[in-house]
Amino acid sequence: MLNDPLANALSLIKNAEIKGKVSCLIQPSSKLIGGVLNLLKTKGYIGEFEYLEDGKAGIFKVNLLGHINNCGVIKPRYPIKREELEKWESRYLPARDFGLLILTTTQGIVSHEEAKKSGIGGKVLAYVY
Repeated sequence: MLNDPLANALSLIKNAEIKGKVSCLIQPSSKLIGGVLNLLKTKGYIGEFEYLEDGKAGIFKVNLLGHINNCGVIKPRYPIKREELEKWESRYLPARDFGLLILTTTQGIVSHEEAKKSGIGGKVLAYVY
């Protein structure tokens, strides 16, 4: 039984990266996982991914590039203001300007850098570096 599909997806990606695999299958799929994967693809952490219909919840097939050292979800999903982004960066990322925090905001799923530029806050979902 899955309690947090996003946590399962990120741990699956991390374990496949550690083993040196070139792709992995994430199931079940959701809009949230799709948004996070899209952000990871635009930032260069993963390669292309595609949605496969299986008659149930669907599957994401993700091509891995070997650029992820660590990733995970942040629980509980704390609401953060734009002034608090620096504090959360120092807590979850190993160095300044290295890695990214993934936030869900009113403008969709964005990285902490985009949230700083837009001047918005949101709920923190995950970290990747």
